[in-house]
Amino acid sequence: MTSIEYGFERQPADVFLEDGGHTGQLDHLRPLPRISIHAFCESEGMLQTMERCASDRRMAKVSLRINSGSIPAAANMFASAPTPNLIIIETSTEPSALMTELAPLAEVCDPSTKVVIVGHHNDIALYRELIRNGVSEYLVTPVSMADILNAIAAIFIDPEAEPLGRTIAFIGAKGGVGSSTIAHNCAWGISSLFSTEVVLADLDLPFGTANINFDQDPAQGMAEAVYTPERLDEVFLDRLLSKCSEHLSLLAAPSTLDRAYDLERGSFQPMLEVLQRSAPVNVLDVPHAWSEWTRTLLGEVDEVIVTAVPDLANLRNAKNMFDALKKLRPNDRSPHLILNQVGMPKRPEIAPGDFCDPLEVQPIAIIPFDAQLFGTAANSGRMIAEMDKKSPAAETFSQIAHIVTGRATVKKPKKGGLGKVLGMLGRK
Repeated sequence: MTSIEYGFERQPADVFLEDGGHTGQLDHLRPLPRISIHAFCESEGMLQTMERCASDRRMAKVSLRINSGSIPAAANMFASAPTPNLIIIETSTEPSALMTELAPLAEVCDPSTKVVIVGHHNDIALYRELIRNGVSEYLVTPVSMADILNAIAAIFIDPEAEPLGRTIAFIGAKGGVGSSTIAHNCAWGISSLFSTEVVLADLDLPFGTANINFDQDPAQGMAEAVYTPERLDEVFLDRLLSKCSEHLSLLAAPSTLDRAYDLERGSFQPMLEVLQRSAPVNVLDVPHAWSEWTRTLLGEVDEVIVTAVPDLANLRNAKNMFDALKKLRPNDRSPHLILNQVGMPKRPEIAPGDFCDPLEVQPIAIIPFDAQLFGTAANSGRMIAEMDKKSPAAETFSQIAHIVTGRATVKKPKKGGLGKVLGMLGRK
C-alpha cells in the first residue's frame, strides 16, 4: 500500500469527563506499551484519577498497581522489591523539603525507572530542580486522567513513531438493519472524498457481504489474518487485501460454512494492530453479535457507530448496547447512532425523537427507506454514490464520512424536532 499522510482534524464535539478533562485530550493518544506502573496516592481525588486511568482502553497492556501513601511508602516498598518502569507519586511536601524526602527513594530505584511527581505547589524553580535531578515530569494538582495518560505517553511513546490509523467499527442494533451496507458505503466515501487509504475489514466470517457488495472474489482474506496470526505483518496483510478502488482495499470474509467460527476474545487483536500501522483509516464491519471478541473489539476502537431501524426491538437493543459501551469506554465519546430504513411503507415506526430520547443521543444520520436504489446497488456490486452521486442517500454517506473521521460535528437540532440534525433527510 502506498504511503500517505494521516492528519485528520480533531473532532470538535469533545465530551467533558468527570475529573475535568475532556475526550479531545485523548483523541490522538496511542495505546500505551506493555509497562509496569506503581502509583502512590495521598488524596482520594488522586486515587480516583488513577482508578479511571486503569479502566481506560489505552491502558489495556499496562500493569498498574495503585497504593495509598506518598514518597516514604514508595521508598519502603522498593527497599525490598524491584522497581517498576514508572512510579507516580502524589506528595504535599513543601518545595524546600521535597528533594531531601526523595533521597531514600532515589537510593532504591533502578536507574531505568522513571518517576512522575504530582505535587501541590506550582513552583517553577522546584520543577526545574526535579527535572535536573532525573524526575521525568512534575504535575500540579488537581490533575485529570488525561493529564496522567499524556504524561505517561510522553515518556514511553516515541514522538517520531508513525501515527496509528483510525479504527471505526459499524455494528447493527439488530440483524438486517443495514449496518454492513452503511459501513461499506462509508468506507468507499472516505477513500474517495479524502483520497486517503482505507481498509474495509469484514469481520462477519460466515456471512459477510463486503465481497458481494464490491463484486470481489478474493482467494484469501480475513480467515488467513485471524487463524495465522504468527505470519501476520504488513507484507502478509498486503497480500490478503483486494483492491476495490484507487484508495480502498478490502479484507474480505470467507463467507463459507465449512468450519465453525468459534473465536476467542483476542482473535482480531493482531490483525487490528497491523491494520493500524498500515492505513490511516480502518472501517470494521462487525456482525450483530455479543460475545467476548465483539465486546473486546468494540472497547478498543476509536469510534463505534450503531445502526438501528425505528422499532421497539431495535430501541431495546440499542439502549442495551449504548449502556454497555459507555461502561466499556468510560473515557470516550458516546457511540454514534444512525437510523436507517425510515419511512418504510405500511410499517409502524417509532418517531425519531421518541427513539433517540431514551438513548440520550442525536442521530448523525436518518436514512429514508429506498428499496429501489439500495437494492439495485447491492445487486450490481456498486456503492450508492456510484449509482447516483446526487441522491440524498449519497449526500448522507458523505456527511457520515466527515463525522466519523473527525472532519465535522453533529449540529444541534433547532426547536421543533430533529429536522435539522446533520444527515437527516427531510426531502424524499
